[in-house]
Amino acid sequence: MKEVTLTVKSENGMHARPASLLVSQVGKVKSDVVIRKGEQEANLKSLLGLLSLGVCQNDTIVIRVSGGDEAQVMDQIIRSGQEYGLW
Repeated sequence: MKEVTLTVKSENGMHARPASLLVSQVGKVKSDVVIRKGEQEANLKSLLGLLSLGVCQNDTIVIRVSGGDEAQVMDQIIRSGQEYGLW
């Protein structure tokens, strides 16, 4: 299992466009991917689940990946979030 804690830098927080791009990428992998904000968790393969967390600028989130390709998936998520200006 891989886990990373990130702070959302985007002014708009986790809004629909970057969220849908992340969900689309993560939906293609075999690993389980969970995102947590505070006490709430959501499957990162679910756009509605991700948006329901209401992630705003300066919120701290935890992303947890478990599965056979977890290292590659985590790297991809971190890179993608940086490209989209999320963290």
